[in-house]
Amino acid sequence: MSIWKKKPLQLLLAEASESEKGLKRTLTAWSLVALGIGAIIGAGLFVRTATAAAQNAGPSVTIGFIVAAIGCALAGLCYAELSSSIPISGSAYTYTYATMGELLAWIIGWDLILEYAVGAATVGIAWSEYLNNLLVNVLHSRPIPYSLCHSPFQTSLSGEHGMINLPAFFIVGIISLLLIKGTQESAFVNGLIVITKVAIVILIIGFGWHFINPVNHTPYIPQDSTYTDDQGIGHHFGGIMGILGAAGTVFFAFIGFDAVSTAAQETKNPKRDMPIGILGSLAICTILYILFAHVLTGLEPVEFFRTTGKEASVANAITASMGTNFAWLAQFVTVAILFGFTSVILVMLLGQSRVFYSMGKDGLLPKAFGDLHPKYKTPYKANLVILVIVGAFAAFIPGDIVGDMTSIGTLFAFILVCISVIVLRKTEPDMKREFKTPFVPFVPILGILVCLAMIFGLGWTNWLRLILWLAIGLVVYFLYGKKNSKLNNPDK
Repeated sequence: MSIWKKKPLQLLLAEASESEKGLKRTLTAWSLVALGIGAIIGAGLFVRTATAAAQNAGPSVTIGFIVAAIGCALAGLCYAELSSSIPISGSAYTYTYATMGELLAWIIGWDLILEYAVGAATVGIAWSEYLNNLLVNVLHSRPIPYSLCHSPFQTSLSGEHGMINLPAFFIVGIISLLLIKGTQESAFVNGLIVITKVAIVILIIGFGWHFINPVNHTPYIPQDSTYTDDQGIGHHFGGIMGILGAAGTVFFAFIGFDAVSTAAQETKNPKRDMPIGILGSLAICTILYILFAHVLTGLEPVEFFRTTGKEASVANAITASMGTNFAWLAQFVTVAILFGFTSVILVMLLGQSRVFYSMGKDGLLPKAFGDLHPKYKTPYKANLVILVIVGAFAAFIPGDIVGDMTSIGTLFAFILVCISVIVLRKTEPDMKREFKTPFVPFVPILGILVCLAMIFGLGWTNWLRLILWLAIGLVVYFLYGKKNSKLNNPDK
């Protein structure tokens, strides 16, 4: 029994060919692009853009988006090669199992829980907050009582205690049940959401472009200085360090495109469609992000986003600079954010269930995780367990507990995927690759360096949280996974 034993590539490809016994192949290239856009364009665009402009870069936040996109694109090229060559559910977990062995595969599978499960719960909590915003500011009705939309660990300014976050649990439950019904149905719902929120983003860009004040873009790259926010935290503002700080901030707005690769086994033509889905969604979102940031920073000066703007910065900027005639557009922003959260939760829960499905089939998690629904051909038991875990977290834990753990988990996964491409080129040089990452090993190495730089920027507290999380995972692996691994225990 070796903790470094690799899963043979031939076995992975054989599993992929047994489509009639496994997950249904229902997704097309455009379904994958929509899934990617659904995961990427969430509240990050509407919240992080203003934050990065206020604290780090001013108008040059657009350059920060370009830097973050380059880091994601380098990892995306590696994802595209692996997902088209090894079209199996599990994403980075599967690729690591084939290239670096069981222990590292377990580590990345455990790490992906940070990105998908914890991330989905956090977004579910934020969805609950914006639902109240929609009820009050758009529909002009009463908000949900504080006790029913906050965790027991939260208390309002008036002294009211929270009991349970019912809206957060509700959205996690509904989306989990939708995923059990079928990936094709989930992709259809996600497609409708994507059309709606992308249309709203384009409306903001189109109408807002005529209200850009060139003075707000001068200078485009502010001089290097220091800005201290209202919590007493200092930030590099302006210059190169400001742009890099903005890149680290807006990186969160790109999280999710890698979830497309978890649906490889449900794609009709993965060798052609996976690269289109991953790189296409990333390209479309990057263009929209840059244009959106350019318009937003042109509407109002940086000081506006530090004071008046805050969380509702986009809606406030529209109202302040474009007048009451565009109040409807400001209200649509709240709708877009709510829709954005919904599709992000959908794609994250899809990704998590597919990772659990793969780990269950490999014996590293209980066998039930690998069971498919007899009618819908979805990993329904994995979805139900995730519903309970993520739903409980969303219902009873405050959203700010996890902080940046989702991001550091994602960056760690990106690094292992880049390494996997280099290793597979050496160990399996003759493997058929429908899509090839260009300039190997330079592109993967550059991807590793950019991701390490972003991890460095997240600070030592987040490094410590990641190490602690992985330590807990190692205990689970040696107590359960190693003993039940099908690869190391073929008789089980």
